[in-house]
Amino acid sequence: MASPGVSVFEYVRLTRENLNFRKLWFAQIVSEIGDWFYTIAIFSLLLDLTGRAESVALGLVLWVLPQTFVGPIAGAVNDRISRRKVMIAADLARTVIVGCMLFVRSASMAWLIYPLIFLETVMAGFFEPARNSVITNITPESDIILANTLASTTWSFNLAIGSLIGGVVAATLGRKAVFVINALSFLVSAAFISRMRFDEPHITHQRLTLREVFDYSPMVEGFRYIGHDLRMLAMVSLRGGGGILGASWVLYPVFGQRVLPMPDLGRQDYAIVGMSILLAGRGFGALMGPLLASPWAGINQKRLRRGVLVGFILGGIGYVLLGVAPNIWAAAAFVFLGHIGGSTVWVFSTTLLQLNSDDRFRGRIFAADFGICMAVIALSAWLSGQAIDHGISPRIVASSVGASMMIPTILWASAQRLWVEKSGEAKV
Repeated sequence: MASPGVSVFEYVRLTRENLNFRKLWFAQIVSEIGDWFYTIAIFSLLLDLTGRAESVALGLVLWVLPQTFVGPIAGAVNDRISRRKVMIAADLARTVIVGCMLFVRSASMAWLIYPLIFLETVMAGFFEPARNSVITNITPESDIILANTLASTTWSFNLAIGSLIGGVVAATLGRKAVFVINALSFLVSAAFISRMRFDEPHITHQRLTLREVFDYSPMVEGFRYIGHDLRMLAMVSLRGGGGILGASWVLYPVFGQRVLPMPDLGRQDYAIVGMSILLAGRGFGALMGPLLASPWAGINQKRLRRGVLVGFILGGIGYVLLGVAPNIWAAAAFVFLGHIGGSTVWVFSTTLLQLNSDDRFRGRIFAADFGICMAVIALSAWLSGQAIDHGISPRIVASSVGASMMIPTILWASAQRLWVEKSGEAKV
């Protein structure tokens, strides 16, 4: 059955009554708005300094791929020590890292962007599995879909608003102001999380040593846990399908600067303003997806699985249409459609994993899940950047990305038989 409790009034109830979730939510709002300011500044800066889509693609690879490799270590750490402390430490480290972006003042200093992106990504690789894992510690099972939907829609709203405002700030006040704002946002986030108080039953009494941090046996144990059930393996892998849309981070600045530039603006502003409009379309689409789909699905696992399938299809259609968009506003509308589907996949897959995983392994499960997704995003972006720089039209690349979404659609449709074959699972 669908859950009738997924509504605006229930979101208000959750944030009013659940103090820990409210603090985590406030931390998310502050840091993510700063992140989207930062994202626009970084990728438009790389395109301006180098003039190559490949440079943007490399920046994106360093933004996401390290999370694949740090995932096993982050998962082991998050399953041994306080996840709250992990999030605080990651936020403080990112404050310093983002602040160092202020040293990039010319093309000769562009190289510094890459190691800083890498380090910031490593910290995010510890933070995100911790945040996803603690939701089940601070919310009852009946509120999990509500918490995930609110977290996702907040991410989407932050993306939309942060992108629009960030484009204006970067174009008027300069990128330095953007970097300062984002660095400060991580400090505020850490302050909110430090005030959370909740039980963390996974914490062991043994001291975590450096040798244990780099011991991959917990990772092996986590993968064994995932691999013992093909359904769990399918759920962990499915989010990688949505990662195909990671090519968007290369496509947005290229479309904004070269394909569908805004009229009556100086060339320097093309990538910033055009990219911000497309990101806003993505954000509003990602906002609407869970809001529309979650009341229908609730915590009914059969509906959650069907919603993932529909999400893959919508994501593909949106990007196929992006390739033929006549102007920046139509392009934003098609991106909006694509990410209605993409965000539905994200929220529903997160909820499925939370409902079907053991708390002892949850950090490693989400680390593996996140790592797979980041690897696909990196590969998709890199291939797209290479294709554009080798003369393939960005429009063709965009439509090809959309067509590639047929791969996860077919695989996930085929995986549904795993539940049908298990007695009783078809009813949940």
